[in-house]
Amino acid sequence: MNAQLEKRVYDNYVTILKDELVPALGCTEPIAIAYGAAKAREILGQMPESMEMCCSGNIIKNVKGVTVPNSGGLKGIDVAAVLGVVGGDAKKELEVLEQVTKEHIQKTRELVAKGFCRCALQEGVENLYIVAKVFAGEHSAEVTIINRHTLITKIVKDGKVIYEHKISESASEKGDKSLLNVRDILNFADTVDLADVEEVIGDQIEKNTAISREGVIHPYGAQIGRTLLDVFGNDVRTRARAKAAAGSDARMGGCSMPVVINSGSGNQGMTVSLPVIEYAKEYDATKEQLYRALVVANLISIHQKKYIGSLSAYCGAVSAACGAGAAITYLRGGTYEEVSLTIINTIGNVGGIVCDGAKASCAAKIASAVDAAILAHYMAMKHVSFQPGEGIIQDDLEATIKSMGYIGRVGMRMTDTEILNIMIDRVDVDQM
Repeated sequence: MNAQLEKRVYDNYVTILKDELVPALGCTEPIAIAYGAAKAREILGQMPESMEMCCSGNIIKNVKGVTVPNSGGLKGIDVAAVLGVVGGDAKKELEVLEQVTKEHIQKTRELVAKGFCRCALQEGVENLYIVAKVFAGEHSAEVTIINRHTLITKIVKDGKVIYEHKISESASEKGDKSLLNVRDILNFADTVDLADVEEVIGDQIEKNTAISREGVIHPYGAQIGRTLLDVFGNDVRTRARAKAAAGSDARMGGCSMPVVINSGSGNQGMTVSLPVIEYAKEYDATKEQLYRALVVANLISIHQKKYIGSLSAYCGAVSAACGAGAAITYLRGGTYEEVSLTIINTIGNVGGIVCDGAKASCAAKIASAVDAAILAHYMAMKHVSFQPGEGIIQDDLEATIKSMGYIGRVGMRMTDTEILNIMIDRVDVDQM
């Protein structure tokens, strides 16, 4: 490590961190729906008389079972969309529902009950696909979001396209993730001027720690974090799992506190950061050591997700936990080889946990993935690992990461479809 990176690679890594590590209020899929709806109303210029949401299966999957933040405990695509129209501020993007009031919630309840919003599944599109359409008399507005939760690709008003953004243009704007690799990530973490990343990493520590504390104190969701602490005690391995799970408990339970995300996901943002923070506390790491470790965690998670995509049947807690485990190894003085073994051991253990939507059980999956990453860390520090040829483990780390990405993006595509079919009652499991 400590090799000097090319300036273009260094600048690119800084750009990726700044673009990926942003605050979001609530689960990002309902928030993306609320954002698109709020933007559509803004373009329309008045309160619509009706609206329509067309979403991909993965969006529907990740909204169906999760509480919309600041909604008074309501769930559903129509709730997220109507609340965005009634009380959302599109200028705040992933914090679009930050200023929702009780009056907005009551109005949303009334409009949802009246069938104000129609929702439809759009098949044959990108995994992250949202179209919000609003109507008032002879006027209409339409906003399309594709691939990223805030990436508006088209705006139409009264049937005329007034804005269009080609998806291929977005890569240069958001950093070139093809330049990511584990060796360069570690070199970057060793050498980065902390002034270049201090704001985003500091914000991640502050916000994610705060919502985790909220999930420990209050009985949100399935109370996975609270249960782990109550049953297994307060050692660092338990705290690492519990604090990440508690943040998800709160987030999936509708807590309105913001989270700094990773790869478009609040759950992944908490999984990638909170275990590292707990290990840093345990071993009295300096602020600089913690910040550099979190650079490792975030970039390794993003590196893996670039092969999988934003939404799939592959649970993102696994890639995020890989990042956290790698960062714990880095924090404890691990070499490139030991960091590599940590990632390989995590993938070889829990790679392929299925994503069946955002909901309370996400906290349990996070706890399981972090547990696997911690085991992988301790194995790696003893130079024990799963071997090439065992399952999907390849001859080198980068090939193993690509293999897992291929499974998540391609191999689990049919799994993703069948999960959705079960969730929207297209499959009668009693007849199987």
